[in-house]
Amino acid sequence: MINNDSIQEMMDRINQLRKKRNAVILAHNYVLGEVQDVADFVGDSLELSIKAKDVTADVIVFCGVKFMAETAKILSPSKTVLHPVAAAGCPMADMADVEKLKKLKALHPGAVTVCYVNSTAEVKTEVDICCTSANAAKIIGAIPPEKEIIFLPDKNLGANVARELGRKLLLWPGFCPTHMRISAEMIKRKKLEFPDAVVMAHPECTPEVVAVADVSLSTGGMLRFARETAARQIIVGTEQGIIHRLQKENPDKMFIPVSEQAVCPNMKLIELSDVLRSLENMETEIILPVDIIEKAKGSIVRMLEMSK
Repeated sequence: MINNDSIQEMMDRINQLRKKRNAVILAHNYVLGEVQDVADFVGDSLELSIKAKDVTADVIVFCGVKFMAETAKILSPSKTVLHPVAAAGCPMADMADVEKLKKLKALHPGAVTVCYVNSTAEVKTEVDICCTSANAAKIIGAIPPEKEIIFLPDKNLGANVARELGRKLLLWPGFCPTHMRISAEMIKRKKLEFPDAVVMAHPECTPEVVAVADVSLSTGGMLRFARETAARQIIVGTEQGIIHRLQKENPDKMFIPVSEQAVCPNMKLIELSDVLRSLENMETEIILPVDIIEKAKGSIVRMLEMSK
């Protein structure tokens, strides 16, 4: 077990190297608390994409899963983007591939292809526009109603947005394994245990889960809701990593995880020692072909422009 002195030593060394390398550390709300605490900025996918685009540092150390680091490289191709643990991938992102997408598009000529940012750089080259859980409804709602829409790779986010907007979407059969572990029955049991609590659920959860929650929000939305609600007890239906920040920002409130099983093993792969090693050795650098960057960038930039 790493003691507090060792943690402080690592943080001190990270701070020295951050200055030396002119680096910025970006972290997702789901990563380990110790990594969130050393980051320059912690956020959801949309917030991190905006930050990656606007960053002025020479080096971006991205603490999240691989598609997030790839997105940062696409938006800031002149920067050195480091992903501390190369094995930290996203199962949902891997559920969609370019060749199958091309075949689906050929069967639906004229359809608008909307891709959740939780996807590979290669897949992003074949879509019209990206979205995040924070802006999916806004982006899909802006597409003319007569247009057919292909939505990938998350069937749950797509189904939840479709129900919210009253739109029909052609859904790719992908999903987040972590959010699929959360069931409506789990939420009902927690509500019986904590009758005064409000329930937040992430839109990557199934429509059945979202239906029994009080609100369905991205992680950034959850953080805002937690600050603004008068409720003192909040049941959290998403990956447990966010509870570190929720509790840190709202020490007077109680946050209750829906399930102890709602843990993304890939998000938890990056530890403080990995951030230090990444800065020391400048590894692992995200390298993408120029044509992939050029083709994928348009769909992400369109998303950011529509999110303003």
